[in-house]
Amino acid sequence: MSLFPFNALIVEDDAAIAQLLKIHLSEIGLQVNVFHDAETAFLALQKERYHLIVLDWMLPGMQGIDLLKKIRSHEQELKVLMLTAKADADSIVLAIESGADDYLTKPFDEKVLLARVRNLLRRIDFEKNILKLNPSATDRKLQVDAEEISFDGLVIHFSKYTLSYRGENIHLTPSEFKLLASLFKAQGKVLTRDQLIGQIQGDDVNVTGRTIDTHIFALRKKLGSWADHVETIRGVGYRILVTTEDSSQTQEGL
Repeated sequence: MSLFPFNALIVEDDAAIAQLLKIHLSEIGLQVNVFHDAETAFLALQKERYHLIVLDWMLPGMQGIDLLKKIRSHEQELKVLMLTAKADADSIVLAIESGADDYLTKPFDEKVLLARVRNLLRRIDFEKNILKLNPSATDRKLQVDAEEISFDGLVIHFSKYTLSYRGENIHLTPSEFKLLASLFKAQGKVLTRDQLIGQIQGDDVNVTGRTIDTHIFALRKKLGSWADHVETIRGVGYRILVTTEDSSQTQEGL
């Protein structure tokens, strides 16, 4: 029986790696199609609905990063996991800022791959819950504009600037609230430090990447045990984990 009733697309030019990926994803119940170039994959995406794409960067012809940009120009719901040998921070940041939901470098561990995939697919249910809070929503932007979101005991009200955890009110500074709200509205996607800086630039402070780290540190202390949902992606930024059991990056000691 399928664990996830979803369709996945693998775009990988190395036939052996592509077959290995297909085996792993099929084992958790995904319906998987494989393509070895970006152009053919893009045509397939226009003909059939997919929930997840595992996308290599270095491909013959159109590069994976260019396919990602084409996808994001008209499709926001598809979950994109970049899988590539490009492990430098600049490449990771470029992929995330171009619309990747997650990023995994080669060589990869099977358990880490499946944890990342499960986390991305569970986000679909998380986004459906947001939509329930705003039944008139018809697109992704409206979904994240819900006035209030409750998630694993934490309740955040965006317009009232209030936050509570298991019924206890939590006082946040304006910058801390903006950061947490931004992470929630990203629906599990990684936000780079530069993107988060843009969320609090209105404050009369000199905002840097280290400023963001300091705010996140303070935010985690106030969130208590719920802080496990705030994950650090080393050298890149932060995200809200939809499920803590799928955490595959160790948080930095901030």
